[in-house]
Amino acid sequence: MMAVQEITMYRVGLPFWKWFARRGVPLSLRVIVHYDNDTKSFWTSSPDLNGLVVTGANPDEIRAEVKHAIPQLLELELNASPPVASPKFKIEPAPA
Repeated sequence: MMAVQEITMYRVGLPFWKWFARRGVPLSLRVIVHYDNDTKSFWTSSPDLNGLVVTGANPDEIRAEVKHAIPQLLELELNASPPVASPKFKIEPAPA
Protein backbone atom coordinates (compact mmCIF):
# COMPACT_ATOMS: atom_id res chain seq x y z
CA MET A 1 0.00 0.00 0.00
CA MET A 2 1.28 3.46 -0.89
CA ALA A 3 0.84 6.38 1.48
CA VAL A 4 -0.25 9.67 -0.05
CA GLN A 5 0.91 12.85 1.60
CA GLU A 6 -1.26 15.88 1.01
CA ILE A 7 0.61 19.16 0.71
CA THR A 8 -1.35 22.12 2.01
CA MET A 9 -0.57 25.45 0.42
CA TYR A 10 -1.53 28.81 1.87
CA ARG A 11 -2.20 31.72 -0.46
CA VAL A 12 -0.14 34.88 -0.23
CA GLY A 13 -2.35 37.78 0.78
CA LEU A 14 -4.70 35.83 3.03
CA PRO A 15 -4.70 36.68 6.73
CA PHE A 16 -1.63 35.34 8.54
CA TRP A 17 0.14 34.30 5.32
CA LYS A 18 3.45 35.69 6.58
CA TRP A 19 3.12 33.70 9.82
CA PHE A 20 2.53 30.50 7.84
CA ALA A 21 5.38 31.29 5.44
CA ARG A 22 7.84 31.78 8.29
CA ARG A 23 6.89 28.34 9.59
CA GLY A 24 7.61 26.63 6.30
CA VAL A 25 4.09 26.19 4.92
CA PRO A 26 4.30 26.23 1.09
CA LEU A 27 2.66 29.26 -0.48
CA SER A 28 0.58 29.79 -3.58
CA LEU A 29 -0.25 33.02 -5.33
CA ARG A 30 -2.25 34.18 -8.29
CA VAL A 31 -0.51 35.67 -11.31
CA ILE A 32 -2.58 37.29 -14.03
CA VAL A 33 -0.98 37.37 -17.47
CA HIS A 34 -2.22 40.16 -19.74
CA TYR A 35 -1.64 40.54 -23.48
CA ASP A 36 -1.36 43.98 -25.01
CA ASN A 37 -2.44 43.98 -28.66
CA ASP A 38 -0.85 47.37 -29.34
CA THR A 39 2.66 46.37 -28.29
CA LYS A 40 2.23 42.63 -29.00
CA SER A 41 3.69 41.81 -25.61
CA PHE A 42 2.69 40.15 -22.36
CA TRP A 43 2.79 41.58 -18.84
CA THR A 44 1.74 40.31 -15.44
CA SER A 45 0.12 41.50 -12.27
CA SER A 46 -0.72 39.77 -9.03
CA PRO A 47 -3.59 40.56 -6.69
CA ASP A 48 -1.64 38.71 -3.98
CA LEU A 49 1.95 39.99 -4.17
CA ASN A 50 2.71 43.69 -4.51
CA GLY A 51 5.33 44.56 -7.08
CA LEU A 52 4.98 41.43 -9.20
CA VAL A 53 4.98 43.11 -12.59
CA VAL A 54 7.07 41.63 -15.39
CA THR A 55 6.96 41.91 -19.17
CA GLY A 56 7.90 39.48 -21.90
CA ALA A 57 7.54 38.60 -25.55
CA ASN A 58 5.78 35.27 -24.96
CA PRO A 59 4.17 33.21 -22.17
CA ASP A 60 7.30 31.10 -21.63
CA GLU A 61 9.41 34.21 -21.05
CA ILE A 62 6.78 35.57 -18.66
CA ARG A 63 6.70 32.31 -16.72
CA ALA A 64 10.49 32.30 -16.33
CA GLU A 65 10.58 35.95 -15.24
CA VAL A 66 7.79 35.43 -12.70
CA LYS A 67 9.52 32.39 -11.20
CA HIS A 68 12.68 34.49 -10.89
CA ALA A 69 10.91 37.51 -9.32
CA ILE A 70 8.72 35.71 -6.75
CA PRO A 71 11.47 34.61 -4.33
CA GLN A 72 12.97 38.11 -4.33
CA LEU A 73 9.63 39.80 -3.63
CA LEU A 74 8.73 37.29 -0.91
CA GLU A 75 12.11 37.82 0.70
CA LEU A 76 11.43 41.58 0.81
CA GLU A 77 7.93 41.04 2.23
CA LEU A 78 9.11 38.66 4.94
CA ASN A 79 12.51 40.19 5.71
CA ALA A 80 13.80 36.62 5.64
CA SER A 81 14.85 33.94 3.19
CA PRO A 82 12.10 33.23 0.69
CA PRO A 83 9.64 30.40 1.31
CA VAL A 84 8.48 27.94 -1.32
CA ALA A 85 5.80 29.46 -3.56
CA SER A 86 3.85 28.05 -6.46
CA PRO A 87 2.37 30.61 -8.85
CA LYS A 88 -0.89 29.90 -10.66
CA PHE A 89 -1.10 31.50 -14.09
CA LYS A 90 -4.30 32.88 -15.60
CA ILE A 91 -4.39 34.56 -19.02
CA GLU A 92 -6.74 37.53 -19.44
CA PRO A 93 -7.05 40.23 -22.09
CA ALA A 94 -5.40 43.54 -21.25
CA PRO A 95 -7.72 46.19 -19.88
CA ALA A 96 -9.08 48.63 -22.45
